[in-house]
Amino acid sequence: MIDFEYHAPTSLVQVFELLDQYGDDARIMSGGTALVIQMKQRLSQPGHVVGLRGVTSLNSIESTPTGIKIGALCTQRQVENSIAVVEGLPLLADTFRKVATPRIRNMATIGGGLVNGDPNQDPPPSLIALGASAVITSKSGERTVPVEELFIDYYETDVQPGEVLTSVLVPKAPVGSGSAYLKFLPRTADDYGTVSVASIVSKEQDDTCKDVRIVLGSAGVTPIRATNAEDSLRGKPLTDENIRVAAAMVKDAVDPLDDFRGSAEYKTDMAEVFARRAVEQAISAIPAESQLA
Repeated sequence: MIDFEYHAPTSLVQVFELLDQYGDDARIMSGGTALVIQMKQRLSQPGHVVGLRGVTSLNSIESTPTGIKIGALCTQRQVENSIAVVEGLPLLADTFRKVATPRIRNMATIGGGLVNGDPNQDPPPSLIALGASAVITSKSGERTVPVEELFIDYYETDVQPGEVLTSVLVPKAPVGSGSAYLKFLPRTADDYGTVSVASIVSKEQDDTCKDVRIVLGSAGVTPIRATNAEDSLRGKPLTDENIRVAAAMVKDAVDPLDDFRGSAEYKTDMAEVFARRAVEQAISAIPAESQLA
């Protein structure tokens, strides 16, 4: 581990002052599960680490008229167990429940994970499927970026120097929709999945697809929304054949990397399989009362 100076501000004002003072030699740390590993491996060598734990204003989960606001410092375990999230956004609660182990989820934060920009994480596909946005703050004010547009490249996000991701805004799930998050995990729970898929589906009374969202993780240098597959299913009967055709189109959307979890070809095949399963499970999760005339 390299030598560095640790700072523990208690307000965003102090955070921005430290970022101004130390510039490129400073790194922000929330949960630390990613940054500490990067520093141990000397992939990141900051002289100053600005810890956010003392900024308590970033550690709350609030219901709003349009959805749920999650502070960036909320741990993944906190999100997983939040009554507001469990009742209002079951897809999100289920997704966080599948992240690694409780030991990791008790430390890792929702904001830190997003800013890290790792395309293999579990939460981004579900957040994108739900239409979530990230609130990014600087001393000049706030800007809101859809999570779908937050990821720029491998481990690169739209968070700029001097900015802090302060909260995540997640809209209510579409009325009468069903959802599912699946991942193929051939190794231990601590590892990332070979591929992951989040899907949300709503349907008309005649069983045609009203809307569908299919988002994949571990399938490229960023999370990938399979818009062509969505378009091929939207407005059509939710038959096995139509679902299979849509899932097959996922293979053209993904661009996975070879690694020890599987070859690019293998991951592409798994993307199709798990996209189909996710859509099928999302359909089966649609509340029965929403299907009544």
